[in-house]
Amino acid sequence: MPVDAEKEITRLWRALHGAQDEIGKTYYRWRQVALELAGPGAKPLEVGLRAAEVFGKEIGKGFLPRLNWLKGEDAFLMNLGRSLADIWGTEGGIAVAEKGAHPGEVLIRCTRDPWPSWAKEYGVPMEEVALCRERMFQAVLEDVSVFFRIPLKIELVKAIPRGQGETVLRLYKTA
Repeated sequence: MPVDAEKEITRLWRALHGAQDEIGKTYYRWRQVALELAGPGAKPLEVGLRAAEVFGKEIGKGFLPRLNWLKGEDAFLMNLGRSLADIWGTEGGIAVAEKGAHPGEVLIRCTRDPWPSWAKEYGVPMEEVALCRERMFQAVLEDVSVFFRIPLKIELVKAIPRGQGETVLRLYKTA
């Protein structure tokens, strides 16, 4: 039986987009349930930041087998930056890693981020979206820093949820 390649690609493309949409919606559904269970005294930002830490720690553990120091510090940081940018790609965003202005610095630029749209559906403030992304990436770096004995930091420079047109994170080695 012959395969209609165009039809099969379209079917897979739709399935991918459906799965990507569920990633964010599931996160915000979980957040909503956690807040309801925590009661009226719960602070939504604290719940969101804690969830971002948990997600980041798990993602960071998955990065370890794919990272190596064999090609030196600059290549290591660039590969780590690409891995962080790929998280957005998995979620349906568009992001790239590029060399920064200073040695040992990588910028991760995201020009399309689906998270603000999902957050809006669930009434989540845009500042929480920006802070959670930063916290998630910081948590990713914790195990990577320990495993490779390299003090790494990441900071949010610009954020789409803040209306700045793109999200830019600066990844660098400290000390």
